[in-house]
Amino acid sequence: MGSAIQDFFVKNRVGHSKPWETGKFSAADNFPDLSKHNNVMSSQLTKELYEKYWDKVTPNGVTLDKCIQTGVDNPGNKFYGKKTGCVFGDEHSYETYKEFFDRVIEEIHHFKPTDQHPPTDLDHEKLNGGVFEDKYVKSCRIRCGRSVRGVCLPPAMSRAERRLVERVVSDALGGLKEDLSGKYFPLTTMNDKDMEQLIEDHFLFEQPTGALLTTSGCARDWPDGRGIWHNNQKNFLVWINEEDHIRIISMQKGGDMRSVFSRFGRGLLEVERLMKDKGYGLMRNDRLGYICTCPTNLGTVVRASVHLRLANLEKDKRFDEFLAKLRLGKRGTGGESSLAEDSTYDISNLARLGKSERDLVQVLVDGVNILIEADKRLEAGKPIDDLIPK
Repeated sequence: MGSAIQDFFVKNRVGHSKPWETGKFSAADNFPDLSKHNNVMSSQLTKELYEKYWDKVTPNGVTLDKCIQTGVDNPGNKFYGKKTGCVFGDEHSYETYKEFFDRVIEEIHHFKPTDQHPPTDLDHEKLNGGVFEDKYVKSCRIRCGRSVRGVCLPPAMSRAERRLVERVVSDALGGLKEDLSGKYFPLTTMNDKDMEQLIEDHFLFEQPTGALLTTSGCARDWPDGRGIWHNNQKNFLVWINEEDHIRIISMQKGGDMRSVFSRFGRGLLEVERLMKDKGYGLMRNDRLGYICTCPTNLGTVVRASVHLRLANLEKDKRFDEFLAKLRLGKRGTGGESSLAEDSTYDISNLARLGKSERDLVQVLVDGVNILIEADKRLEAGKPIDDLIPK
């Protein structure tokens, strides 16, 4: 089924003319000026690599220029962290422009071209611990991205492809049973009552304004082909056609990460099975694991997080160093770039690639246990030096 879908869209795709075929331009004529750029793409794209790939196209018609345009348009700067600056246009982008993307992936993930991503592991029974004190952990959440095989990714997909993804995924979600059963809400036909409820539940995603999504093409034709699904208990949620084809989220209040991971694994496998029954699969590379829009989201594409109150540790000057050594990141509870409220931080695993889903959740669980112990010691006036990894 996937190859038939691909053949159809390759035959009917427009907007992928190749000016180099006229012989009027050279790679040097077309090479972007990256002299003032500070993103991963600009660090890794040499003139030699551009000349090697600029006139290549994937089977779906995606060019290298399509993959790098967001980084050309958004140079970044040294004061706000180094952004990625490139995207995958389809599942073939990596293989077609392999040397370039291998360099990008190695800088982002420290994952060498000879490294291999491990098999999927969603067995919550193998998780050691994972139930935290509610005094410290206010909520737990695991999310991942997935992509439907055979069509372009959001930066390069046509309206027809986007609508196909919506239909395939929403049909699969409609087959979920028992505690996973729920309802789909298309953005194009959503009524005011449903919209108000989804906003109140903090489920509704809005039209993107960020540089990655807008200049890469992910936000085109908004809100056509987009929607939100959640189960009746509102602890299993799916976004369709935002930054990725599929964004799957399991969450709940309190500190029971084991339950969140169990539901996440069950739901993820069941959605994949229901799609497969209808002849559709997920994008997966033998070396890199699952493929999504941004090269930061490879491998498991899993982000496990907790809202963790650290009223004492946040005052310690070693807080950021502590997190880095635990391979954890922090942000405010309102999402990326937000600030902490009431000493509560969104703490999550940094890695996506090179470890299994269960291993990454374990990294978070072990790290949160150490952070809670550190906060308790500081409250009691005791040292924490022995808790900081060497």
